[in-house]
Amino acid sequence: MNRMIHNTQQETNMSLDITSHPVRSGSDELVPSRYAVRVGDIDVLVVSDGVLPLPTAMLAHNADPAVRAAWLDDMFLPPDAFDWPLNVVVVRSGGQTILIDAGLGFDPDLHLPRAGQLIKRLEAAGIDLASVTDVVLTHMHMDHIGGLLVDGVKDRLRPDLRIHVAAAEVKFWESPDFSHTSMPPGFPDALRSAAKRFMKVYRSHLRPFEEEYEVAPGVVVHRTGGHTPGHSVVRLASGGDGLTFAGDAVFAVGFDQPDWHNGFEHDPEEAARVRVRLLRELAETGEMLVATHLPFPSVGRVAVDGDAFRWVPAFWDY
Repeated sequence: MNRMIHNTQQETNMSLDITSHPVRSGSDELVPSRYAVRVGDIDVLVVSDGVLPLPTAMLAHNADPAVRAAWLDDMFLPPDAFDWPLNVVVVRSGGQTILIDAGLGFDPDLHLPRAGQLIKRLEAAGIDLASVTDVVLTHMHMDHIGGLLVDGVKDRLRPDLRIHVAAAEVKFWESPDFSHTSMPPGFPDALRSAAKRFMKVYRSHLRPFEEEYEVAPGVVVHRTGGHTPGHSVVRLASGGDGLTFAGDAVFAVGFDQPDWHNGFEHDPEEAARVRVRLLRELAETGEMLVATHLPFPSVGRVAVDGDAFRWVPAFWDY
């Protein structure tokens, strides 16, 4: 991919260079882990945080198991468990360097060694943590905040770092309700623990917003609710181009079966409504979509397909 995106401002020292260095692949890095996109004047880098294996029932705990199994078979996916991708986005706009979500980090109790790769992959991309001016959290599930809790990371971040998150999300995690979720054992406790620790470590950096907030020129975060009460998406717009980072509003199965409930959704009915509204809008506008759990690099568009939708992956730009 012959694209180099450099930040020439010394204070951010950010490079989204994806081709200028020899590839250093070891046995644990056999596939690409970053992909650059340009949205008008906005530089975007999708970074893989790795994958985590989860039960396939998590895809649709409200669906007939036989129907779910048929969908998995049609997609050439294993019937019991498969690897969920984890994607994070780095954005540069108006002299600001913005990290959208922060990956899983490290939780030894969950035994997920192939996830939590963000920090080393940012380093491999030449992105200095001290260059990050802002963090946007789509929500506070541990696979979106955990990278900031890795030992030593906070000390490498700017003391004036701003973390943008919906006020409703902060309030929710003061006393989270898991009554409508359907998670594997151990996950609710791990989610509570991660959110509690995050609030303790980063509370002074939080910049809560109500419904929407412009983080940088052309970078606007909107609260959608559904997946969690403060779940948000980030919209990028510049020069007539657009891209939405949908967080956990959209999963791979959500195009074919937008009404299926994901096990991590705290309000599954509202999450389905949010998903359908978002997919309809993206199909109408034709703008690009990136989401946390779509296969890396998760860059594509949405088309209407009867009563459902169709995912149209972008051709890789070499």
